[in-house]
Amino acid sequence: MPSLYERWIFPRLVNCACAGPAIAKQREKVVPGASGRVLELGMGSALNLPYYDPARVERLDAIEPLAELRALAARNAADAGLRAELVEGRAEALPYEARQFDCVVCTFTLCSVQNPDAALAEARRVLKPGGRFIFCEHGLAPDADVVKWQRRIEPVWKVIACGCHLTRAVTAAIEGAGFDVRRSETMYLPGAPRWAGWNEWGEATPA
Repeated sequence: MPSLYERWIFPRLVNCACAGPAIAKQREKVVPGASGRVLELGMGSALNLPYYDPARVERLDAIEPLAELRALAARNAADAGLRAELVEGRAEALPYEARQFDCVVCTFTLCSVQNPDAALAEARRVLKPGGRFIFCEHGLAPDADVVKWQRRIEPVWKVIACGCHLTRAVTAAIEGAGFDVRRSETMYLPGAPRWAGWNEWGEATPA
């Protein structure tokens, strides 16, 4: 059963932190590229919704395991021009048949799933042939001095951020899950501490 912190404090904390201008700019870079029937992994509080293009998205499905974040998502979606079919679920065990989606969107989610390899395998399973996996994630930095601090801070950070990891490789994990990464960009997010600010984003298709 979730603790009081997980139920009442963390959802509002993550909603506030993930709505910052630097992260919003990253969402704006990737989310508008989604089209067709779309699945969003770990919708959280629905901060991606304003960036979807209703003219391009035929239908938007989304999963989120935390009931409190689903409640926040419902409120945040009230003013959006696109509605999502949001259900309880985990990225590692998607409640969908294979080859259902034209596009899977994954933003700031792989850091906190219990098993990122399983989540990526599920994303690959539900994509149609030629479907696209759009991602934007923070993770393991390329600089040794930053990685040293990431490894020191991560044990405490996982407690504060309810399972969020700082040292997960992003693009390498996507490639290892059987995707062909067609486009990938990287940078440290401006204004963020370097140990939490390494960001990788782009697009991949099942190999």
